[in-house]
Amino acid sequence: MSIEIPACFKAYDIRGRVPDELNPRLARNIGRAFARIFQPRKIAVGHDIRLSSPELTDALVAGLLESGVNVLRLGLCGTEEIYHAAFSLEEQGVDGGIIVTASHNPADYNGMKFVTKGARPVTGEGGLREMAELIVKGELSQPVVKSGTITNAPNKDEYIRHLLGYVDVSQLVPLKIVVNNGNGCAAPVVDLLERELPFSFVKAYHEPDGTFPNGVPNPLLPEKRDETARLVRENKADMGVAWDGDFDRCFFWDEKGNFIEGYYLVGLLGIELLQQNPGAKILHDPRLTWNTRELVKQAGGEPILAQTGHAFIKERMRQEDAIYGGEMSAHHYFKSFGYCDSGMIPWLLVASLLSRKKVTLSSLVTERMAAYPVSGEINNVVKNPDAVIARIEERFKDGEKDYTDGLSVSFPTFRFNVRKSNTEPLLRLNVESRGDVALMEEKTAELLEIIKQ
Repeated sequence: MSIEIPACFKAYDIRGRVPDELNPRLARNIGRAFARIFQPRKIAVGHDIRLSSPELTDALVAGLLESGVNVLRLGLCGTEEIYHAAFSLEEQGVDGGIIVTASHNPADYNGMKFVTKGARPVTGEGGLREMAELIVKGELSQPVVKSGTITNAPNKDEYIRHLLGYVDVSQLVPLKIVVNNGNGCAAPVVDLLERELPFSFVKAYHEPDGTFPNGVPNPLLPEKRDETARLVRENKADMGVAWDGDFDRCFFWDEKGNFIEGYYLVGLLGIELLQQNPGAKILHDPRLTWNTRELVKQAGGEPILAQTGHAFIKERMRQEDAIYGGEMSAHHYFKSFGYCDSGMIPWLLVASLLSRKKVTLSSLVTERMAAYPVSGEINNVVKNPDAVIARIEERFKDGEKDYTDGLSVSFPTFRFNVRKSNTEPLLRLNVESRGDVALMEEKTAELLEIIKQ
């Protein structure tokens, strides 16, 4: 007989509406279940700015402590700070991390992301479902002999030092950068970096605020991009940067205020990292590929296609010993960062690149955007996504097909990827062409017509 697990347990993490789907009682049991399955000695725990985060974190910590697990509390932080603690503090006994966050979900949601020793991700198949079954079955009642202890992390110094290691501060020039925190968690880190860098920052929605007075930060939404674009133009800034709530994604605007699709950053960061690591492997997701593969090969690297999703990317990077992995959704992964995604490292690398080459950001991407125009990711709610994908495959049966993630079909002048969402009843479509905007738009319309039938 199958067990109905709580609705907040997802493929990669926990996410649900508070208190209906996630509440302190469940959070405490989640801590106990995590301790039972992974048997950690010491866990780094932090939380985002959501109003429900402190109470959920306290309950989570209580569950860990009563299971005999020691806790290192980071307090308010971003997801990548938990990753950093998990891979950098192993000698101090830290062998995992949990952050209470719902990233860019609505304000009444919250959730958790988990990593084990070395910042390896915990997924549905890799422990989350087993945790849920323990909770539902009520198998968490055994007492422990000794309660765990709790300590507070003194500061963010080691993390900041790590970030600064990606640039040569002596080569940086006084750029003006618009930074849009969206009232999320990135601001405290930006303020600490500001002390060490020659940049001047124009700060938007800088105060962390769990009420989200300006809406939940999610720069993937077009309506969330206008403010950063306006500030870049008004302040004649060299670039704009914005983050989602837990700043594990990083978004860019050029000096003209134009938003840059995350796809083009993958190739740009790939060739930047290949300068220090000649011949290395660079991972990318299947949704949009041509620009990345061309640039990586030209730079002497080896492009590797990997399935979309942070758990798949991280696992494949370890298998391939890749130095970098990038997704068009603005997740950027670094071998030197525990194979984890960071929202801070990408903009530091881009700022370093602009400083060294004395060029504008638009000059680095405009030609690539013209060479490979894209549709941008288009999401559609569909009742039977498998049937729709089958119809698309039949219509474009003469193309070269790839099933790494959903359906990718390539022709000499255009290609597309259509895939089901892992968490929602959506089909996600991406189309690109070789320098032909009209063709890209024509094929996008043709595909959307099939999807919407």
